[in-house]
Amino acid sequence: MVEPSVRFEDVKIPLSEPIHGLEAVTGVLGIPEWWPTGSRIGVVLAQAAHKEDPLLETIQRGLTERTYLTLRFRFPYSEAGKKRPDPMPILHRTYQSAVSILGRDPTAAPAHIFTGGKNLGALVAAHAATSRVRVEGLFFLGYPLHKQDRPDEPHDNRLFRVISPMLFVQGTRDRLCDLPTLRKTLARVGAPVQLSTVEGADHSLRVPKKSGRPPEEVEAEIMSTLANWIRSVLSD
Repeated sequence: MVEPSVRFEDVKIPLSEPIHGLEAVTGVLGIPEWWPTGSRIGVVLAQAAHKEDPLLETIQRGLTERTYLTLRFRFPYSEAGKKRPDPMPILHRTYQSAVSILGRDPTAAPAHIFTGGKNLGALVAAHAATSRVRVEGLFFLGYPLHKQDRPDEPHDNRLFRVISPMLFVQGTRDRLCDLPTLRKTLARVGAPVQLSTVEGADHSLRVPKKSGRPPEEVEAEIMSTLANWIRSVLSD
C-alpha cells in the first residue's frame, strides 16, 4: 500500500514583541495530501526541548499521513538556546500565535483543532486552552503535575478550568506526575478525560533498555493512542 503524499514546510511564528533577540520562532507545518478536503482537522504540538524530539516527530508524521494538518513548534527560550524557560505569559502568547498560523489562510483553515504538547509544552497548552484559544480537545504527553517527587503539592488548578476533552499520556515512572495523585485530580475535573499509561516510562516517555522495548515501538504506541483518541472525540 502506497503511503499518502505529505509535505513538511518550515514556518515562522511571529512573536508579539522581540524576545532573546528573536522576532519569531520556527515551526514545522505538516500538510497532508489534498488538503483542505475531508474533515479538516488541525493538530498543534508544542516542543519544550532544545533538540528535536523523536516522539513529537513521529506523532507529527503519523498524524499528517492520517490527513491532519499539523504544526510542531518550539518556544523562544529553546529557540535561543536558553535553559531557563520564559515566563508563562510569553509562553502563552507564543502558543496562541502558533495556533493562529493554522488559520492564516481562511480558505484552508481547519474546522477542528486539537492542541497539546510534551512536558512544559503540555502545561502551556492547558493555560492557552483556558483563554482565547478554542479547541476541540487537549492532549498532554508527560504532564508536569508537580515538582519532582513532590506529589503533595500538585499544580492542578488550571485543569479544573478546561472544558474540552483531555488526553493524558503518562509514564509509570514519571517523577513529575505521580499517577495516584493524577487520578485523584482527574476524578474532580469536569471535562471528559482519558488517561493512558506507558509502562516503565519516565517523564520524557522513555523506557529503560532493559525493558526490551525499542523507542520506535513506544513512539508508535503513543501515536496510535493519540490518533484513536482524536477520532473518538470527533465521533462523540
